[in-house]
Amino acid sequence: MDVFSDRSNVLEIGSGTGQHAVHFARQLAYLHWYPSELPDFVPDLRERVDAEGSENIAKPFELNVRDHPWLDNDIPQSFDAVFTANTLHIMSWLDVENFFAGVGAVLEPAGVLCIYGPFRYSGQYTSQSNANFDVFLRERDPSSGIRELDDVTRLAENQGLRLCDDHSMPANNQLLVWLK
Repeated sequence: MDVFSDRSNVLEIGSGTGQHAVHFARQLAYLHWYPSELPDFVPDLRERVDAEGSENIAKPFELNVRDHPWLDNDIPQSFDAVFTANTLHIMSWLDVENFFAGVGAVLEPAGVLCIYGPFRYSGQYTSQSNANFDVFLRERDPSSGIRELDDVTRLAENQGLRLCDDHSMPANNQLLVWLK
């Protein structure tokens, strides 16, 4: 990822089973990657990082976007990059708001925020499969769903972030990049 070419410490929020942490840390050995996850999912994340991780991946830790402050004394208190993939559409809107508040608190000046996932543009989906996926998400949990880019951008701007790139990605996803 070119956006991380001049970065050193990346906080990943919602690392899942660690697939992104393991991949990016191997490919971008100059980065120190800090994977995090909700408490119930940290054991699986740790297992993958222990089995497949490289030396530049920190020990996975618990992070719930609802908790403030996010971080404890075992990890850096600020980062020059934050990454998350496939999280905003499964969070409640309140959690999305908390996500951006937390990013605003830990992201250093001139830091980058990268978000990968599906988004709507002016109420329109980028594909019929995303429209179907949104129905599925909202039936499963009415507080989740594919987020409107303008709404997310407003939250980012409230934290001093400016949208600088919007890349179309496979499977009807986007990679959005904000700069603080």
